[in-house]
Amino acid sequence: MKELKSTGRELTKAEEQIMHIMWDKGAGLVHDILKEFPDPKPAYNTVSTIIRILEQKGFIGHKAYGRTYEYFPLITKKDYTKTYFRSFVANYFGNSYKSLASFFTAEENLSVTELEDIRQLIEEEIRNQKNERYE
Repeated sequence: MKELKSTGRELTKAEEQIMHIMWDKGAGLVHDILKEFPDPKPAYNTVSTIIRILEQKGFIGHKAYGRTYEYFPLITKKDYTKTYFRSFVANYFGNSYKSLASFFTAEENLSVTELEDIRQLIEEEIRNQKNERYE
């Protein structure tokens, strides 16, 4: 899969819903994707149109089998998440992860256990980065 370049275009809710299905399934026809939606399901043409938009944006590709198309993701969920999150931090926290952490810890009423778990993850990453520097 290719790496997602920051296009400044995030997915709409409907596009994101389809991408989550695609990431879970790996590939599928429009009717396969439609089956994964909860009731009430959107119209077939709606899903087909959104898939074509995702293809134009470079998120989805297809293989043609006659007049039938099998669609598959071109972007990994991890790559999209990384790009989206960077954009989120830039737009809402002035590119400051410290501001994000401050907001998150103050506003989300995290338990002491959750805060300790986060601290442990951060301390582990600090050790890893220090070790990489000295290798």
